[in-house]
Formats: sequence, C-alpha cells, structure tokens
Amino acid sequence: MPPACRVPQDMALLNLLDNPNKGRTTMKTGLLKTFGAAALALAGVGAQATTVNWTNWQGGGWEPDASFTGTGTVRVGSMSVGVTYTNANRNGVYFYQTDGGEDYWTPRDSSSPYTSAEVKNAPSSTDIIGAWAAGWQTLTFSQAVSDIYLSFVSLNGNGYAFEQDFDILSQGCGYFTCGSVTKLPVDLGDGNIEYQLLATGGEPHGTIKLTGSFTSLSWRTLNSELWHGFTIGVGGPAPVPEPASLALVGLGLASLRITRRKPQS
Repeated sequence: MPPACRVPQDMALLNLLDNPNKGRTTMKTGLLKTFGAAALALAGVGAQATTVNWTNWQGGGWEPDASFTGTGTVRVGSMSVGVTYTNANRNGVYFYQTDGGEDYWTPRDSSSPYTSAEVKNAPSSTDIIGAWAAGWQTLTFSQAVSDIYLSFVSLNGNGYAFEQDFDILSQGCGYFTCGSVTKLPVDLGDGNIEYQLLATGGEPHGTIKLTGSFTSLSWRTLNSELWHGFTIGVGGPAPVPEPASLALVGLGLASLRITRRKPQS
C-alpha cells in the first residue's frame, strides 16, 4: 500500500556462393554488402522506440449489479478506437480518475519507470484506474489493436495474472518510491500456462507489453491491496518503411538476382 493512501480530491472520482569467376565474385561481394547495409538500415528502423497511444479514460461508474465499467478512447493510426474496462467486483475499483487530478505517472523525465528502449512516452495524462480487490477484469476494444502496453503504479505486495506471455519493458522508482517486479510462468496443467507479474519488493512502478492483435484482454489481480493503479496503451498499426528504405531493399533484391545468373559460356 502506498505510504499516503488517500483518494485524490481533484479528479472525476467514481470511488509490442560459390562462383568460379573472380571478377564476378568481387562484384557479388560488393553487391551483397550493399544488400546487407539495406537490411541493417531496416533493422535499425524496426528497433526504434514506439510512441504508445495511451487511453483517454472518460465515462464510467458502478452498475446496478455492483460491477464497474469505465470507458475511453485510444488513437490507432488515424482512427479513434473505443475502450471498455469492466471489473465484476464492486470493490475491484477504488477510484477512477479522469480529466485532471494528481499525477501519479511522475517522474516525467529520463528517470521515468514507464519509458525504455522500446517505449518512448509515459502515460500522456493523469488518467488512472485505482484498483483494490482481487479478481478478474476485462478490456474490450471496438476494433482490433496491435500490442497492449500496461503501465502500473505501486504494485506492492500484489501482482497480475495473464493467460498469455508478456514482456517487462521497464521498472523503477515512481510516485511512491521504488520497487521491483518479476515474471513467473505457472503451469496450471493440461498444457495451460499462466503468466504472473509479481512484486518482489518495495513499491514497483513500470510498464509491460503483451504482443499480438487484440479485441479483448482479461487478467486477474492476485491480491486485495489498497491501492495500486494502472492505465492501458496500444502500439497502433505497423510502421510503413520510408521511401529511401524501400529503394535500398529494391537494390538489394536486384543485386541478388544479378548474382544468381549463370555465367555465359
């Protein structure tokens, strides 16, 4: 539990060869080097950090059946995709902050626990879902998105369990001091594996990534703890190679075609 456990006041509260010809061999080597450079250039493009599209949480509240529903939108390319978060447990959500309030995603500098070699930007607003009781929760998207990023605040003494593997991209010191997390695969039998994100000490803050295409995602909070927070982002559509990169690839492919021609007798 964070040292200062309180419901924020200023907020909307709702409690991812062999060639015998020496001359030809010399030409081939040079061309293959050119192709190799093109491949490396593309690899460099692919290795750039992703600008995550974070959810803009908006409406929400507790339903008559005591479950909680929160709604928002996220930009995926040029489209706005609807996001719905549901928690069947009345006490699963402690508070729901939209449109301002305390910024639990600090620090917002090079020491941020939410950014890494893969993630360029921390959650873009102060929006956060403050969770409490253990149990299942589900995200639903109005259309398929690629790669889900989940950033968390103060996951001390707690954890999340997913039905698919994930990567821990970053962790470190955040709003509620420092802590660490680890991943633990758990064999449930019959070929079923559960992947748990577990706090291993202190007040963990960080970001994980679930890779793939999603229209929904369900996971469970392992323990009841007052409170830990999170928000969701997506990677969006795959990047389109720059024209210069395409030209390098074309040159490389043409080079391979030339080197594969049989010598004329």
